[in-house]
This record gives sequence, C-alpha cells and structure tokens, in this order.
Amino acid sequence: MPYSKRPVTSLLVFTGLNFVLVNTISPVYDFVCFLPYWERRRERRRKALEDALPKVSS
Repeated sequence: MPYSKRPVTSLLVFTGLNFVLVNTISPVYDFVCFLPYWERRRERRRKALEDALPKVSS
C-alpha cells in the first residue's frame, strides 16, 4: 500500500510535533526580534538619516 497503515497515528505525531515547534519558536522569535540591539541600531540609523538630510530653517 502506498499509504501508512496507521494514518491517524501519523497525523497525531505530525500535529504534536508542529505544536511543540510552534511553542518553542515563539520565545526565540521574541528574543531575536525585540532584542535591545535592534532598537539601538534602528535609533542610530534614524539619527544618521536625520543628520544626512539638509536642515530647513524657517
């Protein structure tokens, strides 16, 4: 047969594995995306862009 003899078991293992992976990736994603390094880098880039623009005096 081309399919598994236990399709329900395979489905449960696949679903369980996905559940575990999703739960473990969330803290990693939060750590990487909200790391203070990125915040400081974004502020440095914003300041560099502001300094590069010519000042308009009124």
